[in-house]
Amino acid sequence: MCAIFGIAGQQEASNLTYLGLHALQHRGQEGSGIVSTDGKLPFVHKERGLVADIFTATNIAKLEGHSAIGHNRYSTAGGNTSENLQPVMMKSSLGWVGIAHNGNLVNANVLTQKLEREGSIFQSTADTEVILHLMAKSQEKDLINAIVHALKQVVGAYSLLILNHDYLVAIRDPQGIRPLVMGNLHGKPVFASESTAFDLIGANYEREINPGEMVVVSLKENFTVKCFRPFEKGALKRCVFEHVYFARPDSVVFSSTIYQTRKNLGKQLAKEHPPLDAELVIPVPDSGVYAAIGYSEFSKLPFEMGIIRSHYIGRTFIEPKQSIRDFGVKLKLNPIADIVRGKSIVVVDDSLVRGTTSKKLIQHLRNSGASKIHLRISAPPTAHSCFYGIDTPNKTELLASSHSVDSIRDFIGADSLGYLSLNGLLQVASEVSGAGFCHGCFSGEYPTPITTIV
Repeated sequence: MCAIFGIAGQQEASNLTYLGLHALQHRGQEGSGIVSTDGKLPFVHKERGLVADIFTATNIAKLEGHSAIGHNRYSTAGGNTSENLQPVMMKSSLGWVGIAHNGNLVNANVLTQKLEREGSIFQSTADTEVILHLMAKSQEKDLINAIVHALKQVVGAYSLLILNHDYLVAIRDPQGIRPLVMGNLHGKPVFASESTAFDLIGANYEREINPGEMVVVSLKENFTVKCFRPFEKGALKRCVFEHVYFARPDSVVFSSTIYQTRKNLGKQLAKEHPPLDAELVIPVPDSGVYAAIGYSEFSKLPFEMGIIRSHYIGRTFIEPKQSIRDFGVKLKLNPIADIVRGKSIVVVDDSLVRGTTSKKLIQHLRNSGASKIHLRISAPPTAHSCFYGIDTPNKTELLASSHSVDSIRDFIGADSLGYLSLNGLLQVASEVSGAGFCHGCFSGEYPTPITTIV
């Protein structure tokens, strides 16, 4: 899960791209980069860290030009190293090219081995570089034809922004696994992983980039926009976890407002797993807040913020040498004893992966005086790994891959545990966005043959 942002025809293109990436920081926090152009030269700045720390006024001033693309990195393929920061740059017979990618290519290893045998030299371990090498070896003289040639060889998830001195190109894979939206600022195009980036810069949301669509902005022809469908139509397989967790609640993703979708997931959860003898509904912040609101509304139980989350946990926080039991969870999540003491409560969260955080949190709630704790999860059990852009643990580390719901309940120490059913999740998602979702992390049913994943 990464963030991409692109803009054309704006005097402050790099500054606007910085703001767009800042609004999309939740999609990637390990590093960020921007490539801008004046229609001739590229200007590049990439670093590890958070957007606001990387792009100082001095750095932004060096990113000249009227058009730019940017990327926030969340490590999946290739790991968290400086050479894997994006946008990835290439210089070839096509001239200079920059590319920003959200998603994972599941045949990247096979293609990398083939390209290396043919003489390609890779500068990173990111799968995105495969696309650039395929473009360079295409022998196409035109950037657009080279992109099409390359993408017809890859398998997996890709939402892409590609920039050179002539074009800014936005592409989404034929199955639409990862989101990509298009907006308008002062009559010129802007692109982002989520619409919330448009809100910050004052751009208008227009529409999703369609699965398999290529949108080409000509930097030499007054930033005119042309749309193509050069790829065979695939079965629609949008990532349903965008609805559950990834996207910001104030975003429009897959043509639906995430805030309302998550409330609806909470309502469906309350239908499937009623509150029993509970007196309060409490979210695990921030991930469970909106589903908990929906659960509260449907169940007619009062909603309380009975757990407070610290937003100031830095990478350099020093844990005391003297052992404090469950220090990490206490640092992040702290119950309010006056709210939960003596109460039977429903605790709502969006997912339960390894179970270790939930186990410690439930113990903290008991220590704070909660009499009963009913944990409700607004998604099905996460029992399978993702290969399309989510850094999920190995399947053996996923608690639901080897434990029943009852044994998970016993492990975490809850009085009851209820997951939203897969049918319930797909019903809610389809009501707001239409049918067609990837749910491989829940069902083990993937949108590409599992044999292509290496």
